[in-house]
Amino acid sequence: MSVNHLADTVDKSPAAVSQHLAKLRLARMVTTRQDGTRVFYRLADEHVSDLVTDAIKQAEHSVAHGRVPRHHHNQIETVE
Repeated sequence: MSVNHLADTVDKSPAAVSQHLAKLRLARMVTTRQDGTRVFYRLADEHVSDLVTDAIKQAEHSVAHGRVPRHHHNQIETVE
């Protein structure tokens, strides 16, 4: 995704997203591809993808306030 697309997705400014992406790039967690003047970012590998997935799941637990987190909904439906 491009910086602008990511910024729209997370409802943050492109400048803020760009700063975070620069840090992730330095940590080799994202890779880039340039097309003209646009730069597209992607997660570096499946290990980074797993980290992001786990972070999102943890965040869902943090904001659940006693409710079942969204990522558990499929597990509940499967068991029933």
